Amino acid sequence: MLKLDQALAALALAAALAATTAIAHAAGYQAPKNGFGEPDLQGTWTNASLTSLQRPAMFKTLTLTDAEAAALEKRRAAARASQDRPTDPKLGAPPVADDPGGYNASWTDPGVSLGRVDGKVRTSWIVDPANGQLPYSPAGHTAYVEALRKARNSWDGPENRPLGERCILGFGSTAGPPMLNVLYNNHYQIVQSKDAVVILVEMNHDARIVRLSDRKHPTPDIRPWMGDSFGWWEGDTLVVETTNFNPGESLRPYFSNSILLSPNAKVTERFTRVSDKQILYQFQVDDPATYSQVWKAEMPLNSAPGPVYEYACHEGNYALPGILAGARKADQEGRKIEAVDVSG
Repeated sequence: MLKLDQALAALALAAALAATTAIAHAAGYQAPKNGFGEPDLQGTWTNASLTSLQRPAMFKTLTLTDAEAAALEKRRAAARASQDRPTDPKLGAPPVADDPGGYNASWTDPGVSLGRVDGKVRTSWIVDPANGQLPYSPAGHTAYVEALRKARNSWDGPENRPLGERCILGFGSTAGPPMLNVLYNNHYQIVQSKDAVVILVEMNHDARIVRLSDRKHPTPDIRPWMGDSFGWWEGDTLVVETTNFNPGESLRPYFSNSILLSPNAKVTERFTRVSDKQILYQFQVDDPATYSQVWKAEMPLNSAPGPVYEYACHEGNYALPGILAGARKADQEGRKIEAVDVSG
């Protein structure tokens, strides 16, 4: 029987081969049509991947060879196997002064392979700028740093805590737009009707409604969570334009891939079914208040078995009361809480 790390490495290689086959769709592929004669995007999809929005410093190019990808995926599988080992019950409680960390990584599901687009391994979703980095303007970077500082150091009440902690939207930008992969719960269910497309997000039970019959945004005073989205078809591609974002979701914290979007940003997404098992998801962000240029990215959405189960965040949300109770205890004792990374 294979050891756990060997099994995970084998799984990573199999997933990589499957992803390569899926994205390298046959020339002339025709997406199936739904009952309204439109390309059928319905089903459960996932963007779980070892590839992230921005390119890590270790990579200098947009693509890797299959051999380079396999070696990296093997290392990640070994690290995951180590993180997932059960805690030794004989160790007892950790010393009070030390951070005990999590029990293991069994609850995470970030993916086992790097993303592939047109059969080529991607080191980042961002394709423009060519360096794979978010092109913050000086003012935009200042705003981002200040928003992150506030999120890391605000303990007076729930209103200033990140939306994921408050069970409003998912962590990072998993709810979108743009929809980005995170540490777990990376599934999306797409449902179509004649007049709308609904994207149900697994993380934190978000459902975004994309209107197909009304291609006008309401007054700027109406700013729902996830913005206001309408769409149209260009051939077999669903194009979705979103603006009127709620100011409360400007900061979308997720480790090194935290992003900031101003309330007046415009996100344009393109969904193209390229095989029976994959949708090519492309998007661009136009936000002059934050970035020095329009930036663009693309990623695969791979088919996944359903159903998508309920994310019952509020029902089991012990974190937010614990965070605030800890802050009140520190106040009573005259202690200052040191900033922690709340971006994941």
